[in-house]
Amino acid sequence: MFKSINKIIKILILSDFFAVSAWGLIAPILAIFIVENIHGGDAKVAGIAVGIYWVAKSIFQIPIGRYLDRNHGEKDDYYFLIIGTFIAAVVPIGFIFARYPWHLYFWQLVHAIAWAMAIPAWGGIFTRHIDKGKEAFSWGLESSSIGLGAGIAGIIGGIVAKFFGFIPLFLGVSILTIIAGIVLFLISQNLLPKEKIILIPKPK
Repeated sequence: MFKSINKIIKILILSDFFAVSAWGLIAPILAIFIVENIHGGDAKVAGIAVGIYWVAKSIFQIPIGRYLDRNHGEKDDYYFLIIGTFIAAVVPIGFIFARYPWHLYFWQLVHAIAWAMAIPAWGGIFTRHIDKGKEAFSWGLESSSIGLGAGIAGIIGGIVAKFFGFIPLFLGVSILTIIAGIVLFLISQNLLPKEKIILIPKPK
């Protein structure tokens, strides 16, 4: 069943599995970390931190996506995907040293920029290489893989935080995100050059 899916799609799904699993480790307990480790940390600080990430990512990824569409080779998508993923891997280390709300807000902004670079690029490459006739299965496989990764990681993250503390947890997030980036090197030779990107003509 999985043999019928092409290499690039498999690698993108595998990379996303590691990335989502990584951040799934801390998603359920980030608010607890803020209350226990950030001076003045409370529900308001946690809400602002989450809001900064989602608002900033939503804003930044629109112009980034437009830029990537104007440069029709896949090398730019690939570089944005790689760089964004490795920037995201630095963020959990920043959380370890965060002591005040503004530290947290800064790293959440970096986090937002990182995934705003990576997510449109990932989607662009995935869309171009998805196997014709297997679109629903490929997207279902992607959704199932990240769902399983996030679910299992949430359980593990809570256990690790309770028995070992937040530092090992954040290190684990960083390591898994780095693995997500390293996996992407496996498709570096399979990207489409500009002249092979098929453009859909604009309607008149």
